[in-house]
Amino acid sequence: MGLILSSVLRRSNAYGDGSQAINNIKQVGLALQEFEEEYGRFPDDSTAAKVKADTATPLTLGGRSSNSFFRQLLATGMKSEKPFYARRAGARYPDGLFADDAHALSPGECGFAYVAGLSSKSDPGTPVVMAPMVPGTTRFDPSIYGGKAIILRLDNSASGVSLDSSGRAMLNGMDLFDPRQPFWHGKAPDLRWPE
Repeated sequence: MGLILSSVLRRSNAYGDGSQAINNIKQVGLALQEFEEEYGRFPDDSTAAKVKADTATPLTLGGRSSNSFFRQLLATGMKSEKPFYARRAGARYPDGLFADDAHALSPGECGFAYVAGLSSKSDPGTPVVMAPMVPGTTRFDPSIYGGKAIILRLDNSASGVSLDSSGRAMLNGMDLFDPRQPFWHGKAPDLRWPE
């Protein structure tokens, strides 16, 4: 009886966490669309200097992590760090402080990986934000959301995608990040993982 209850509670927690991640990822998607209206593309290294000049923000806006690129959304008017939260190993709930680099999406406060270099002109089905990725890999942690990855596409649709036994999200019989997927046009995506 204890094992059955434990299993039900784990599934219930995964469902609740997944619902929160989907709600949060859609808010990030809306912020990306607003950013693109102003800067012509989603945050990447090419937009960092313009954002800094326009906003006079003290934040570091480019680099290797999704945290640094998402800081561009904070600098241009997003009023909260909360939408960047998604449960993952090492995650903690954002503290709501983002006036400086020491606090703005500091390590652990962002749960989403990000594909840099995209715009809404790409294929609408292209994955742009996702969780819970294993940093430095194209795999997801299957223990967080009940064996699913949470994926936001460029059309701002978000859903849970089932993972195989190795933590890979499969689509069209291939890994989601395989350059042969039609939306990548033969090039590996520029993945940025959260700190």
